Amino acid sequence: MSDPQFSPPDQRRISAGLAWGALGVLCFSVTLPATKVALRQLDAVFVSMARAVIAGVLAVVFLVVTKSVRPNRTQARRLLLVMVAVVFGFPLFTAFALRHVPSAHGAVVIGFLPAATAALSVIRNRERPSPVFWLAALLGAAIVVGFALRHGTSGLELADLLLVGAVLSAAVGYVEGARLAAELGGARVICWCVVFALPWSALITIAVGVHRGVHAGAKPWIGVAYLGVVSMFLGFFPWYHGLHIGGVARVSQVQLAQPALSLVWAALLLGEHLDAVSIIATVAIIACVAVAQRARIDAASVTTVVADRSDIELVPVVE
Repeated sequence: MSDPQFSPPDQRRISAGLAWGALGVLCFSVTLPATKVALRQLDAVFVSMARAVIAGVLAVVFLVVTKSVRPNRTQARRLLLVMVAVVFGFPLFTAFALRHVPSAHGAVVIGFLPAATAALSVIRNRERPSPVFWLAALLGAAIVVGFALRHGTSGLELADLLLVGAVLSAAVGYVEGARLAAELGGARVICWCVVFALPWSALITIAVGVHRGVHAGAKPWIGVAYLGVVSMFLGFFPWYHGLHIGGVARVSQVQLAQPALSLVWAALLLGEHLDAVSIIATVAIIACVAVAQRARIDAASVTTVVADRSDIELVPVVE
């Protein structure tokens, strides 16, 4: 599209985007506790890939029923990047990390995800953030590192590095997925990703299941079911839709609530003890990310797609 016409952001669309994003965050907030429950009796790789298989099967049904058009080659290449990030990267990194740390610990570290998403969006969209943005983002990162060091015996533990990998993977998947959602629709982005991954995820699930066994009680299987149906599939429907109609920088702000929600779920579902340091660190990270998200970004030359697939409208991003 050449010489696009610009218009002020539609506040109703932004409000709708925030609402859809909040619903996605609510779905994602149970991911870490559900993973921890599943890992009590099941292998980390099996859990990570089984959730992808469940989502893949559901996605095939969705794409067939809705008679979805296949993505073109350029879109397919971008979908592969999102697939690697959200179907393989984030689940595997978090599953291996949660074998060694409580889900509450993981929630605090992953609390920096909104800032990572915003920073990557700045780079991907060639925005020019203010010094305040970078200062707040770096301060938040420093708090995360300090929290991780407090719980480590000799510096950063492997689990913390894995959680950082999970944050970076999710940030890549969110930013690129939001851009694709403008072309394919939020639901179809995650559907095509898990369908593309299905041959590999199914093969790995079967191989690991045969080798390690799949004997587990009801609760671990409920955890796997939640991860596959909600965390890997349904949760992305409102999340990607919200990001693309409301803008990544704006809608990603609602993810500030995710670490706090995850801490609550960890206490309710797993009985994990929440110490004062974890709570203080979470609040401090939320504050830093809020400042970073709201810092003015000079994006005069950057546009965000905020319309439906059948009527694409480009508007300037103004923070």
